[in-house]
This record gives sequence, C-alpha cells and structure tokens, in this order.
Amino acid sequence: MLLNVQGHDAYCYTGGKPFDAALPTAVFIHGAQNDHSVWVLQTRYFAHHGFGVLAVDLPGHGRSRGAALTTVEAMAQWLLALLDAAGVRQANLIGHSMGSLIALEAAFQAGDRVTRLALVGTAYPMKVSDLLLNAAMNEEQSAIDMVNIWSHSSITPKPSRAGPGSNIMGASQRLMQQISKRNPEKVFHTDFSACNAYANGETAAQSVTCPTLFLLGKRDMMTPPKTTATLTKAIAHAKVVQVDHCGHALMAEQPDAVLDALFTFAKA
Repeated sequence: MLLNVQGHDAYCYTGGKPFDAALPTAVFIHGAQNDHSVWVLQTRYFAHHGFGVLAVDLPGHGRSRGAALTTVEAMAQWLLALLDAAGVRQANLIGHSMGSLIALEAAFQAGDRVTRLALVGTAYPMKVSDLLLNAAMNEEQSAIDMVNIWSHSSITPKPSRAGPGSNIMGASQRLMQQISKRNPEKVFHTDFSACNAYANGETAAQSVTCPTLFLLGKRDMMTPPKTTATLTKAIAHAKVVQVDHCGHALMAEQPDAVLDALFTFAKA
C-alpha cells in the first residue's frame, strides 16, 4: 500500500490482506539498512488474525521515496504523519533496533496514540563504533559484512528457520545490498549516525505509560541485553523477554518465538 507522507510516496506492507483502519492496528518498524520484509512472518500472522498491519519502509529505504531521515526524532514525526495518512488514530508500535528508538520517540511525541509498545533488539544509548560508522561511509560492503556477522548468533540453522536450501545470513546480506542499490546515498551511515546521536531515550522512556514489551536476543552482540538497563529501569512496568539461541536478527533467527511473544503481548 502506498500513502503520501510529507510529500513523498511511503510504502507499507499490509500482511497479504487489505488494510482496514477499523481493526486494531499494528505498525512494524524496521532497523538500519533494512525494510518491511524483515517482518514477513510476523506481519502475515497479525494480518490474518484480527489486526490491520502497516509494516513500513522508512524514507529512503525499500519502496518509500524521499531522502533517508537523519534523526530519530524526524523519523518518529514521519511515522505519526503516516498514521494520519492511513486514517489511524491509535496503534501498537513494534520496532526493531533503530525502529525501536523510532517507536519509543513516537510514544514520547504522541503518547495518546500508542496503545502498546514493543521494543525488539533495543538499547539506549544505541552507540555505534567509529569503525562501523567509518565503514558505513567509506566501505559499505565491509559494514554490511560486519553487521551481518554480528547480528546472528551462529551460522547453524535453528529449528524454526526455513527449510533446507535457505540461507538466513545470505538473505540478510542481500537485503542490505539491495537497500544500497536502490538508494546509493549512504543510507547505512545516515541510519547509524541517527542511532548514535539519539539522546532523548531516557526521557522518552520515562514518559511511557502504555503496556510495554522488551524482546531481546540472549546472544545479541549489536545491542546486548545489558544495554537496555536504562530503558527497563525507566519503564518499570514493562515485561522483559529474552529469546534463547538468538542474536540481533531475532525475526530471522527465531521467528516463531518472536511471533509468539509479540502476538501474545498484542492480544493481552
């Protein structure tokens, strides 16, 4: 589905069913150098079990037009504008990595519009090393390789992965390469810089009153569970779930466990 948001086409995947704003809405927000496709299993299930689904491509990513936005605050404003364009007053926000910061900031900017908040593979502050920032600017394939390795707990397939012949790490690499091919304007560096600079996380977390879920990979090297301490302390009522045998790419490595946790939380 295409919407006009801030003067540009914005693409949302709706889970294989036409979007119905009369249903409870679940908005899925991807991380750096990704697009809506990282949520394919979870979004299809939600869409076929009572939710209107909007899995966004952020500006400059996937099928959405416009330049990649340079701050988490601007991305949150864009997300709220997208809800307006879709005719949605309130929604569940589900964000992964950079997307979790966008969801958190949107809840700060317009808390009355967020019914539930799920932060997947999150951290605050979400600092990015100088090595990775420099690679994202000057040697993008090296940055893709590093992130791909650090985002997965191992190369060994897990029981809930796709069948023989699938390659989760290869698919992740190709997605990041495809984002670069679609938009050569250093999207990876823009995304990482936005995460690195975001400084409103603790204040935003302290403002959250809606039900909140932290969904974390126990073996996450990009955003280790211990780096969520500032946020979990600020949102004391939140539920924290750690997924076994899983790194930062939770939706790919343990798709069933992620779906179970998110859908149980959304339906509670």
